[in-house]
Amino acid sequence: MARSISLKQAYWFLAACGALYVTFISILCTSWAQKHAVYIHKLHTLWWHDVDKPEQFGFLKNQVQPLHITTPDGETLYAWHIVPIAKYIANEDHLINEHTTSATRFHKSVGFDLLSKDPNSRLVINFHGNAGTVAQGWRTDAYRSLSSGAPDKIHVLAVDYRGFGLSTGTPDEQGLITDGIATVRWAMDVAKIPPERIVLVGQSLGTAVAAAVAEHFVRVSEVEFAGIVLIAAFSDLPTLLLTYSISGLIPVLSPLRPYPRLQRFFLGFLRDRWDTASRITNLVRKSQRVNLHLIHSKDDFDISWKHSESLFYAAANATSPSGLSMKQIEAVKLRQDLHEGGSLESWNSDGMKRIAKQIVRYGGHNRITTYPCIARTVQHIFEQ
Repeated sequence: MARSISLKQAYWFLAACGALYVTFISILCTSWAQKHAVYIHKLHTLWWHDVDKPEQFGFLKNQVQPLHITTPDGETLYAWHIVPIAKYIANEDHLINEHTTSATRFHKSVGFDLLSKDPNSRLVINFHGNAGTVAQGWRTDAYRSLSSGAPDKIHVLAVDYRGFGLSTGTPDEQGLITDGIATVRWAMDVAKIPPERIVLVGQSLGTAVAAAVAEHFVRVSEVEFAGIVLIAAFSDLPTLLLTYSISGLIPVLSPLRPYPRLQRFFLGFLRDRWDTASRITNLVRKSQRVNLHLIHSKDDFDISWKHSESLFYAAANATSPSGLSMKQIEAVKLRQDLHEGGSLESWNSDGMKRIAKQIVRYGGHNRITTYPCIARTVQHIFEQ
């Protein structure tokens, strides 16, 4: 009798879980729910942090200047310009004595002059992942790390996409790509930084934005940047969702793995696809001198490092007009064993197109952005 009751309880518990899961997936089929699940743009710390006061995050007075960037479709993006520490120290009196600059007066600031008037300045444009703001989590530590390779030269520009933080609008794929293009346009047209002194860095969702932006510029105007660094990238959103769990806890489509037709059915409702693999393939094919670096941690439990491996082969394959088999790539690629640091593989095509993939053992999904392997990669790109 007791056993019968236990079986019934287990049955109803599983039935309830199944019903909740079906309800959850059905809700995710709506556009509104997808925006909030994919971009998580309403989850942030603005309730107790003021991004207009960067000193709260460990920066020196006026080391960070907020600014606004206007997109072609009328949205206003909130961004940070971070002065590298050695450049700050060399101009400390001017920066400290300057009245704290507002986002609307950035172009009249000392920081803007240090960026735009120095022919030796270099710029990293950072595209962050989903959720939060430019000041969320490990991001502020990542900005400090990014310039550490050349703390007298490497400035950082970090932007909040539409709907994130203090930026206006609501996020979607085309909107975020427009934001990325507008940010790069600002750097080239307003700050007067030529593309050969710019590196695009993206993490997680930001890798899809960075890849789309780089592909746009090489396709539309044949503009190429010093390099592109993609940290914890994914090949495309549908493929990612087959194994992805929200916050590492709530599986999206993996429970339907035994039912591929059901997976395809639900994926058909997906509005934003973020097909980075296709965009990278097109970028490499149209580029004359692409310098692409993929960096991923083996202990990333949000996005598997296998995605970066897939993107590496897609990019290497695109360097040949007739395509390359995986066997051909494996036979020619260079590999360096970094022991506990992981491994570094590279593919060079005629000395003009370089594809590199570094798989590190540690760093997780977010903290890896603060690790020296990222700063070293950025510095190597600028040196080349």
